[in-house]
Amino acid sequence: MSKFEKLYSLLMKRSPDGEAELTPEVRDNIPANGLRIVSANAMQSSGDQLVNASTVLPWLFATLGVPHALTGLLVPIRESGSMLPQAFLTPLVLRVQYRKWIFIAGALIQALAVGAMALVAALVDGATAGISILIALAVFSLGRCLTSIASKDVQGRTIPKGERGQINGLATTASGFVAITLGLAIRFFGGESLSQVQLAWLLALGATFWVGVALLYSGIREPASEPETTPEQRSATSSNNFSGLYRLLRDDRKFRHFVTVRSLLLVSSLSPPLIVTLSIQYDAQSLAGLGGFVIASGIASLLGGRIFGRLADRSSKQLMSVGAAVASILVILTVLLAAIPDLLGGGWGTNLLFILVYFLLTLMHTGVRVGRKTYVIDMAEGDQRTAYVAVSNTALGLVLLLFGGISSALATIHIFWALLFLAATGLVGVYAGARLPEVSKR
Repeated sequence: MSKFEKLYSLLMKRSPDGEAELTPEVRDNIPANGLRIVSANAMQSSGDQLVNASTVLPWLFATLGVPHALTGLLVPIRESGSMLPQAFLTPLVLRVQYRKWIFIAGALIQALAVGAMALVAALVDGATAGISILIALAVFSLGRCLTSIASKDVQGRTIPKGERGQINGLATTASGFVAITLGLAIRFFGGESLSQVQLAWLLALGATFWVGVALLYSGIREPASEPETTPEQRSATSSNNFSGLYRLLRDDRKFRHFVTVRSLLLVSSLSPPLIVTLSIQYDAQSLAGLGGFVIASGIASLLGGRIFGRLADRSSKQLMSVGAAVASILVILTVLLAAIPDLLGGGWGTNLLFILVYFLLTLMHTGVRVGRKTYVIDMAEGDQRTAYVAVSNTALGLVLLLFGGISSALATIHIFWALLFLAATGLVGVYAGARLPEVSKR
C-alpha cells in the first residue's frame, strides 16, 4: 500500500462499490488524485479568504478611500461574473480532451488578477484604485469560471460516487484552518484596521496560493474521456453553442428542477452581509473588525467541511434542503428578536447574538454549498456533467443579480424586509427540493 493510499484511506470512508465502477487505470490513481484535488481546492478556498468580496475587498476600498458606489459593485462582479459566462465558455471546454488544463489556466488567470490587485493596492488610491481593482476582479471571475466548469468534470472522472462529498468537505475543512489562522494574524498584527501596505501584501499572498493550485492540479492523472457515454448524454451536449445549452435547460426536466431549487436556496449566501449591517445598526461593533469576520467564517468551514462532506455522500439533496431550512428559520428568528423594541442594545449580549447568527448562517451555507456541488457531480456523467455545471451556474448568475436587486431595494425600506424575502424564498426552495430525485450512493 502506497503512502498516498494509506493517507487517503485514513482521511476518507472508501466506497468499494463506487470504485469498482471505474476502470483499473482510474481506480489505481484514486488516492493520489484525491489528495491532490483536496490540497488544490483547500488552497483555492484559502485564497478566496484573502480576496473575499464581502470582507477583505470592502475593507481595502475603505482604506484606499474608494467611493461607496464602487464598493457596492464588488459582490455582484465577483459572484455573477464567475457564473454568467459559463454557458458561453462551455463549447471551448468541451473541445479540450483533458479538462485539468482548463482548470490550470483558470488558476493562473486568478493568480495574475490578484497580483494586479496587490500592485494597485500598494501604489494607487481613490476612485482610480477602485476602478482598477474592479477590472481585475472581473478578470479574476473569468478565471474562476474556468476552474468551476473544469473542477467538477475532473473530480467526476477521477473520484467515485460515495467519496466526492468527502473530497469537497475535506477541502472546506482545510480552508477553515487557514482562515482561522489568517483571522488571528489580522487581529494580532492589524487590530481593528490594516494599513494599505499590509493589505497589499495580503493580496500578494493570495496570488501565490493560486500558483500553488495550478502546480498541484498539473499532477492529476485524468482519463481522456469516460468509457460509457449514452446516446442521450451525447445528444445533450452535441450542440456546442449557447442555444444547445439553453435547450438542455428547457428540455431536461430533472436538471431544470435542480436549477430551480438551487436558485431558491440563496438565503444562506445572501443574508450574512445583511446580518452584519443589522448588527452595526444595533451597535454590535465587535463584528466590525476584519479579523473577526474571517475567524467566524473559518470556524464554520472547519466544523462544516468534515461533517457535511460525509452527509453529502449519503444524500446531497437532503443536505441542501436542511441547510437552507435552518438558515431560513434562523433569519426569521433574528428579525423577530430585532423587531422587539428595546430588546437588543449595544451590550455584550447583542454582540454575542449577532456573532452566533453570522457563524450559524455561514455554517449552513457550507452545508448547502457542499451538497449542491456533490449533487451536480453525481447527477450526470461525461460531457453532460460539464454542460450541467455551466448552465446551472450561468442561470444562478442571473438569479443572483435578480435576487440581489430585489433584496437591495427591500433593504432601502428596511433591512427586515430584505431578510424576510430571502428566508421566504429559502423555505419555498426547501419544499421544492424535497421532490428532487436521489442521486447519491448510499
